[in-house]
Amino acid sequence: MVESPDLERWAPALELPWARRPDSLWTDGPRHGRWFPGGRINAATACVSVTAERTPDAVALLWEGEPGDRRSLTYAALDAEVAALARALRSLGIGVGDVVALHLGWLPETVVAMFACARIGAVYAVVPTPLPAEALADRLRAIGARILFTQDGAWRRGTVLPLKARADEALAALGGIEHTVVVRRTGIDVGWYEGDRWFHDLVVGARPGPRREPTASDEPADVPAEHPLQLVSLANRRGRPLTVALGTAGSLATALIVHRSGIADGRVHWCAGESSWLGTQVHGVYGPLVTGQTAVLYEGTVDVPTHARAWEIMRRYAVSTLVTTPSVLRTMHSWSVELGTIDRLDSLRRVVAFGEAMDARTRRWAAAALAGQPVSVADGWGQVELGGIVLLDAPSDPGAMPALGERIADDAGSAAPAGETGELVLTRPWAGAAVGVAGAADSLDQVHWMRIPGAYTTGDRARVDGSGRLEFLGRTDEVTSVSGQLVSLCEVRDVLLEHPFVCAADVIERRDQLGRRVIAAAVVLEPELASVEPATIARDLGMTVREALGGLARPNMLIIVDRFGDELRGSERRRALAGIPVGDSPHPRAVTWEQVLAAASVTG
Repeated sequence: MVESPDLERWAPALELPWARRPDSLWTDGPRHGRWFPGGRINAATACVSVTAERTPDAVALLWEGEPGDRRSLTYAALDAEVAALARALRSLGIGVGDVVALHLGWLPETVVAMFACARIGAVYAVVPTPLPAEALADRLRAIGARILFTQDGAWRRGTVLPLKARADEALAALGGIEHTVVVRRTGIDVGWYEGDRWFHDLVVGARPGPRREPTASDEPADVPAEHPLQLVSLANRRGRPLTVALGTAGSLATALIVHRSGIADGRVHWCAGESSWLGTQVHGVYGPLVTGQTAVLYEGTVDVPTHARAWEIMRRYAVSTLVTTPSVLRTMHSWSVELGTIDRLDSLRRVVAFGEAMDARTRRWAAAALAGQPVSVADGWGQVELGGIVLLDAPSDPGAMPALGERIADDAGSAAPAGETGELVLTRPWAGAAVGVAGAADSLDQVHWMRIPGAYTTGDRARVDGSGRLEFLGRTDEVTSVSGQLVSLCEVRDVLLEHPFVCAADVIERRDQLGRRVIAAAVVLEPELASVEPATIARDLGMTVREALGGLARPNMLIIVDRFGDELRGSERRRALAGIPVGDSPHPRAVTWEQVLAAASVTG
């Protein structure tokens, strides 16, 4: 039997600007119950319009592009842009329940589009910009998008990615997209087709003027609490695409309460991550804006033009809370040695990392040296299916953070002995949990809600260490998190097995010397390739994976094995390959099956 949630700690959600106040906070039911039944609310109103009315000149967004251009939007300006784009979307026939794909980098226009969709009750999905054309077409098909937002080009480490051209290639093999809205970002020439529209023309043409006053149809849509706010694609399960829908009220409640009681310290918040990362959206935009504070957005990677860029951004905008991945923090730590003494960042008070486990060395550095002064540091854990961060080992206000009833379970679902490894399960409902599934819904239910009665099974292996903290030890399935994005190891393996060079393959997660999760591929090659340079093989296999699944799925390491024997199969073989001592070299490494067996005797 599922435990009842700690409703007192969810009570701040009633402060949201409900169009109709919910009948209760929670009622029992399937998938751990129903949140805010009877309530009606609009996310654009809650995050933008309310503050625009109260303090119109307060700064909502501080944005910086990779080349150094900058913009700031007050709440009043953001509200006007959102209302204009919402009006334009309605003029294109987009309304409640329609799906809008945002194939955009981290731009102010991306945030405007997110809230414009929310304002009219449309459902948005942020699609990663690095996706190759074929993968982009698959993603758009899976979510059933009616309209696509993209940009002419996107800055990435000093070069321009041709997003519009890539989108055009994807759409050539796809039906159902009625309009493509293009943000002019880099000024490169783009092809133009029927249904293409410039973002700025749409917004300007829809602004109220002397002859166009707001009408009743311009009002925000009044949607139920569980109405989907956005769709988020998960790593494929059993080769089938899977997308979850996150509800409007649950997303707002989670963003509000986790921001206040778990993450924030101060008023200016920067989540350093990709626009398609759910954490960037929830904790980098929704959390700050639903509390009337300021969100910092940065378009590029923090190593352009120099390794000092992250510190420059935090100093320029007086960032008080930084949210990012442990991988970014580890990289910044390595850069700090090169940069020497870091000038003190008086504004920075708090650092929150999530997306993967944070190692003790990185944590100590972030707490003592990242800002040139002591700051509080928290390691967060969450999942897309739960709507973002749900656990922090050092929340800013522990007494206000909702409880999850977390425990470690053994394979039978019983409580694991103290200190033993098991699966993290949650016994109390969470408001931000997914409200719907597109695709293999039965597989998601089997993974999370049906294996152990009365518990949400996370799929994460964990144990409680000697200090009483949760220590995360990887996944129970073949899915891994790379820079905060989920990658299916099965998908990578399937791509490799289709390559003519490969007769057998396994794909595994390993840890490098800095503790980062990396994808490694172990392959048995066709015999006629014995004379081919391993570096050539690695390059060809890596490009194949990148073209099919995107750059994050490309293996960081290639292990060439002479054969796969029958002594080890499935998880036993993958465990041995993950533990074989081959170092962190990016160059291909050749090993024998006997070496794999020897590693199995150590890891087993």
